[in-house]
Amino acid sequence: MTTAIHVSGLRKAFGDKTVLDGIDLEVAAGTVFSLLGPNGAGKTTTVNVLTTLMRADAGTVRVAGHDVNSETKAVRATIGVTGQFAAVDELLTGRENLQLMADLRRVADGGRVIDRLLERFDLAEAAPKLVSTYSGGMRRKLDLAMTLVGDPSIIFLDEPTTGLDPRSRRTMWDIIRELLADGVTIFLTTQYLEEADQLADRIAVLDQGRLVAQGTPDELKRLVPGGHVRLRFAKPGDLDAAARLFAGSTRDVESLTLRVPTDGDTESLRVLLNQLHDNAIAVEDFSVHTPDLDDVFLALTGRTNVELTK
Repeated sequence: MTTAIHVSGLRKAFGDKTVLDGIDLEVAAGTVFSLLGPNGAGKTTTVNVLTTLMRADAGTVRVAGHDVNSETKAVRATIGVTGQFAAVDELLTGRENLQLMADLRRVADGGRVIDRLLERFDLAEAAPKLVSTYSGGMRRKLDLAMTLVGDPSIIFLDEPTTGLDPRSRRTMWDIIRELLADGVTIFLTTQYLEEADQLADRIAVLDQGRLVAQGTPDELKRLVPGGHVRLRFAKPGDLDAAARLFAGSTRDVESLTLRVPTDGDTESLRVLLNQLHDNAIAVEDFSVHTPDLDDVFLALTGRTNVELTK
């Protein structure tokens, strides 16, 4: 894969406050890269630098192969940006908002492009209505449709689902997956850990201006201990026998369950099940539990997901 975004030694301060303190990251073309972090971590500042809206104090940033400082126009020609709040004009209709963007970007055959986007985002019926009558979810969809005018190859989504209801959020996820299938590169910032887990190929965790971890969702989860297999038995005798077999396990006599620590990989599961079989211990049910991104955040930043999403 080619590299869509390359960042090295990125630094940014506002007065005495350092917001970004030496950020290094790389985003492969045609993937979803998610930047996670609590409020004030520097996510929006990162996006502003990468999209030429703000100049860094130090470091190098290349987007689509272009330097964001010396090749600003070339960068802007290849990207689309959807900010934290829908950048739509409430005094215009949905179609007029898209037409305005098409005119600004000098899109050839703008009418056809607008019709296609209205259909894609299920906004054709609402197109002649003023945006002031739109719901929050409709505004976010229109905002993203406006971002796609001009067919950008890299899209920056800065907390695109903040404030949306669960149904609208999942609709936005489907749209992001469709863009990915079309080969678009997506740089996503979010406070919703489930969103990153569902969408991202790679995740970087930003805390107090520094990247504290990078990797795939599964790689990040493996950084945190706490994985276990939960075994449920039909007889107390089987529970007792299994508890003696697995050192460090924790039993629940009332529910006849046993919690056995494991990293959850296939080899460790195979060994565990073989041990039960070899000792003629019958298991009624078992399930594998691994740490989620909430656990990762708590371990890396000392913040819980409840604090994150305030």
